[in-house]
Amino acid sequence: HLVGGMQKNISSVGDYFHLKKDNELLQEENAYLRELLHNENRIDQDKIDSISNDFTFQFTPAKVISNNYTKSHNILTINKGAKDGVEIDMGVITPNGIVGIVNKTSENYATVQSILNTRSQINAKLKETDHFGLLVWEKIRDPMHVHLIDIPRHTEFSIGDTIVTGGKSTIFPEGIHIGIIDDYVLDEINNAFTIRVKLFADMTSLNSVYLIHNFDYQEIINLQEASNNGIE
Repeated sequence: HLVGGMQKNISSVGDYFHLKKDNELLQEENAYLRELLHNENRIDQDKIDSISNDFTFQFTPAKVISNNYTKSHNILTINKGAKDGVEIDMGVITPNGIVGIVNKTSENYATVQSILNTRSQINAKLKETDHFGLLVWEKIRDPMHVHLIDIPRHTEFSIGDTIVTGGKSTIFPEGIHIGIIDDYVLDEINNAFTIRVKLFADMTSLNSVYLIHNFDYQEIINLQEASNNGIE
């Protein structure tokens, strides 16, 4: 009984330190998210986990329970679903960068179309110049890189410059980090650059993620659809 009691105590101590480490990581993540939106003045700096409906974006934590990154159409599965308020087209990020977009939900789970998916197209920009392009994964089968395409020829940039979300969609807030430029080529026919971007997020080792809920999403979509219906 004494040995069993000691083992139980050791296990409890181990659990304590694991929990302490998890809490430290969570605090770091929350600090990152607060920093992301501080210039928007949209959130109470001490209450990132309880943003009210008065604000545009809400972040909900989730865990990745499965992850693909070697196929053409990679997806992840997370442990939050419809009962937790998860909806299709929610953005998914880590403290290091973007992960993907929710494409299906069940009551308790959801799947996420990874940025490592040949169907993925995400609005992104050069942080320094605000020039926009599309972030794509063109069957390169490289989980560490994506491409930013359609960057105008006159754009000035350098190796090592940062790429962030563009904020021109209803899914991701502006300015979420994606990666850095580590190579590029000029398409003479289209007169535009294709930039290779090394991702900040390690897509092969995902655990904790955040879902982004845009409270204005449906209003914006309805307005855009109404406007498009009026175009002859």
